[in-house]
Amino acid sequence: MPAAPITHLHAVTRPLERPVELLRYTDAESPLVWTRGDRGCAGSGEAMRLEFSGEDRFTAAAAAWRGVAEHAVVDDPIRLPGTGLIAFGTFAFDDRSAASSVLIVPEVVVSHHGDAAWVTRISTEPILEPPASAESWLRELLTPRNSAPERWTGTVLDTDAIDAEYLAGVEGATQLIADGHAEKIVIARQVTGSIDAADDLRVPLSRLAESYTDCWTYAVDGMIGASPETLVRQSGGTISARVLAGTRGRRADRASDLRERDELLANQKEQHEHAFAVQSVVTALAPHVRDLHTSVEPFALELPNVWHLATDLRAVPAEDRTCLDLVAVLHPTAAVAGTPTREAVEAIARLEPFDRQRYAGATGWIGAHGDGEWVIALRGAQIGATRDGRRTVTAYAGGGIVAGSDSRHELRETVSKFTPIAEALAP
Repeated sequence: MPAAPITHLHAVTRPLERPVELLRYTDAESPLVWTRGDRGCAGSGEAMRLEFSGEDRFTAAAAAWRGVAEHAVVDDPIRLPGTGLIAFGTFAFDDRSAASSVLIVPEVVVSHHGDAAWVTRISTEPILEPPASAESWLRELLTPRNSAPERWTGTVLDTDAIDAEYLAGVEGATQLIADGHAEKIVIARQVTGSIDAADDLRVPLSRLAESYTDCWTYAVDGMIGASPETLVRQSGGTISARVLAGTRGRRADRASDLRERDELLANQKEQHEHAFAVQSVVTALAPHVRDLHTSVEPFALELPNVWHLATDLRAVPAEDRTCLDLVAVLHPTAAVAGTPTREAVEAIARLEPFDRQRYAGATGWIGAHGDGEWVIALRGAQIGATRDGRRTVTAYAGGGIVAGSDSRHELRETVSKFTPIAEALAP
């Protein structure tokens, strides 16, 4: 079969005088968003869409992106992370998933990094010299979308319901572990709802960004959420990652809340589960990096809804690899699959009565030179296509099952993990 013709993309980046409200510059019905604190970007439109599936979806995407970047004409005087040509991406968890994995190159990207801000125009056609003022260019490009998030009717997700299928899955995982087939298996559950097709998805995204400032708020191809877990970040010759495993719900009373934190730090089961997750990342990264370092001990990461055991990793690339190449070797981690990984993924396929689709897959962005940031798609939901005036909502949450896990406790833990997306989607 002859090779597909190469599409030549043209990208022009120009500085803005000051940061802008990113969510004003993305589509209400299909937002492209990546933001945390004073950093982030928002895209609008599609200059290019690449779709992948199967077990080679990450490596195929990395190779395809190299080809796109190699043939692109980029005018980028700023050269900060996220300037010039970029693509947003979201990838399915399982090789056999029916969900597609995508890279989307927006037509317009508005970004800021601290006090620096910029707008990028991307097209399949040469771009005429932009106006002297990037602000006037931005108004010209995106005036129809330059409005605050508005209409929202939302949906109520019944996360507290007794989920018999989930409880059975946890019991099945516990038995497999007791029989020596695995050390850890991550079992998830899903809850569903629907929203009006006219609802503005920038509303739940703004709620997530405001409430979960230590998380990356993301939206790509209908997959939205706020993830606390950085799968990998590659920037300026440095690689970093954050591993989370081990959870306790927050308490309203501060003294009780701190006891939950201290119990998490002291709990041997949770420390054991966390060690599995860290080791899976170290083992995957080690052949591809130099000077790999981790936190000396796990620390307690404080989020509005939960405490997590967390470990940060830092390294230097050992060879010419893009962030997507590293995603390919890291996914799936023990934090979202289990240990050993292959056996855990097979157990998940048998024990979970649904396709995870992009939940616990990778979501993020990649730039022309291979730098980028990717999180594990957690604390989120997939928004479906419009049908009969409604759009489906499928939210996910799960936890690691190890020897001695209690199914009722694990169910309560998922309720805490559903909190961010359930509150964001509420009426």
